[in-house]
Amino acid sequence: MLRPLLLRLILPAVLGSLLGFLALALAVQDEPTFPTPVLAIFSPGLKIAEMVTPLKHQSLGSTFGGFLRVAIGVNAGLYFSILALAGYVIERRLSRST
Repeated sequence: MLRPLLLRLILPAVLGSLLGFLALALAVQDEPTFPTPVLAIFSPGLKIAEMVTPLKHQSLGSTFGGFLRVAIGVNAGLYFSILALAGYVIERRLSRST
């Protein structure tokens, strides 16, 4: 009972958040050297946050905090969906073999 919940939700959520944060960190660091389409695939949160954040006119700290929340959230959602799909496939294969 706990294994499907762990493989489908908890583990992908934790790993997706970590991978989303690391993808954003690598994308921001290497943005000038990588082409834009590669960055959009690797870290879509960076490009989405760049489009959304300038629409707000607030203090610098608030704008930067909003930028980080949007970018990390989008990246975490992307990597969560990839890992949740992988967990679903693994769980189905494990349940068929037993």
